[in-house]
Amino acid sequence: MKLKHLFAGIAAACLLITNCLAAGYPDKLVKIIVPWPAGGLVDMPARLIAARLSQKYGQSFIVENKPGAGGIIGAQEVARAAPDGYTLMVTTSSLNMNAAIRKTMPFDVDKAFEPVTLVAFAPSILVVNPVKGPKSVSALIALAKSKPGKLTYGSAGIGTPAQFAAELFKTREGLDIVHVPYKGAPPAMMDQIAGRIDFHFANAAVALPQIKSGKVLGLAVTSPKRFAPLPDIPTMAEAGIPDFNADQWVGMLAPQGTPKAIVDELSAEIGKMLDDEGVRATLTKNGMVPAAATSPADFSAYLKKDLARWTHVAKVAHIEAQ
Repeated sequence: MKLKHLFAGIAAACLLITNCLAAGYPDKLVKIIVPWPAGGLVDMPARLIAARLSQKYGQSFIVENKPGAGGIIGAQEVARAAPDGYTLMVTTSSLNMNAAIRKTMPFDVDKAFEPVTLVAFAPSILVVNPVKGPKSVSALIALAKSKPGKLTYGSAGIGTPAQFAAELFKTREGLDIVHVPYKGAPPAMMDQIAGRIDFHFANAAVALPQIKSGKVLGLAVTSPKRFAPLPDIPTMAEAGIPDFNADQWVGMLAPQGTPKAIVDELSAEIGKMLDDEGVRATLTKNGMVPAAATSPADFSAYLKKDLARWTHVAKVAHIEAQ
């Protein structure tokens, strides 16, 4: 009985310490690592979060961009950071896609982080040249099947969401098409506008202004619902390919072992932020679909399914890091 009481006391003390950590948090500057360049897809929502949390807690939350190796360099820094809530990360689906195509990683993507919350989804849009390209998804499929090995698709590089979306499309429809990787999304879009590639799945943030200006034609979006800023473009399901979801997620993670009370607190606060109509409008304007408030447990379950999905696509399509 004495041991039972001792263990109960220890458990209560641990809970009290964790709650105290949350109550006194933060008492110094907090870094939010973005493993991508400034001004990119992930950078904008990270800065919205940093501003919100700085205002909420009266402490500075700053964004540090640590790009390189497809997001691995910045993620590795977070994986190695002290699990005290003072180093966080906002990243995207490329975290799991890297794990799907690499035989070795500098960290175990499934164990190195504490999922905090989903922030947004970034749909991709299947785009073609408005003059030279087909005018529908079904016409593109028919063209590809009539010219096996002749059509090309572009991407921002090996293992990027654009390649994964195209390979999912390719395998689902049994197409023989050629991948043309670029060093980033802008050069891929430039060649798409010029008609030097036949199509690609561009993230909505990049595609939106080009579609509105008529420089490319959007055939379908990869999200389950139509994208509000482009309501006339059908979903892939509406275009004849059911259960096709290749949106990128954007979310916050912390180093493994970060106190649960801190993770829960951050998740709840970002959830409140995502209820703000101004924040939602800003995310939408920048090519994203705001996520609903997501608990750490739900985000963790989502990440496991996401990793399994892209690992399967990488295996079937023979996508490997180069």
